[in-house]
Amino acid sequence: MTERTRLSEAFADLDGKLALMAAKAEESLLKAQHALATQDAGLAKEVKRADAEIDALQLEIEDLAAVAIATQQPVARDLRMLVAAFKVAADFERAADHAVHLAKATATFAGQPRMRSLDRLSAMAETGAKMIRGTAEAFTRRSAELARQAAAMDDFIDGEHKALTAEVLAMMRERPEEAEKAAKLLRTSGYLERLGDHMTNACEDIVFMVEGVHVELNA
Repeated sequence: MTERTRLSEAFADLDGKLALMAAKAEESLLKAQHALATQDAGLAKEVKRADAEIDALQLEIEDLAAVAIATQQPVARDLRMLVAAFKVAADFERAADHAVHLAKATATFAGQPRMRSLDRLSAMAETGAKMIRGTAEAFTRRSAELARQAAAMDDFIDGEHKALTAEVLAMMRERPEEAEKAAKLLRTSGYLERLGDHMTNACEDIVFMVEGVHVELNA
């Protein structure tokens, strides 16, 4: 077997594991969103349990990429792809962590009347799930255009985060006794806002992987 064949096999393995990792992170985020919307504590616990599987996949991806770099003498474009695999996997892992944070918010709002801010969190999570899926597709298809499209969705998340922040600050002024609930809303929204940033960072790495140029998306 030639070194080029072994490297191609490593790439295929990385593509499969990254796609699986993204699918699990997306599933966790949507489960967390549904748990919060329906106040389903059991579903929230499923999200927390799934996080270990995602962490394990990240380690597998890092090991695969490291071995390929050390043993297969990758050329410039190949090396960019392997380094991008490291970075994108790390961003998927962080996205899954933020899904856990969203799931944890379920307990805070259990039994509470439905709030507009919770609907904003739900919309942010759904868009974040689309970003994860789009980022994975951009990586496996080696598409800078798909990466740019996925990153562009972060504008919606940022807008919802700003709107939620304004709503919560107004709520705190009107009902200071609900400060603890308000703080939880702000923290959870912040996690989802950072999830969008992680996917944007991953998309920037994909553009570099494909085009060999550093870009700043959604600046």
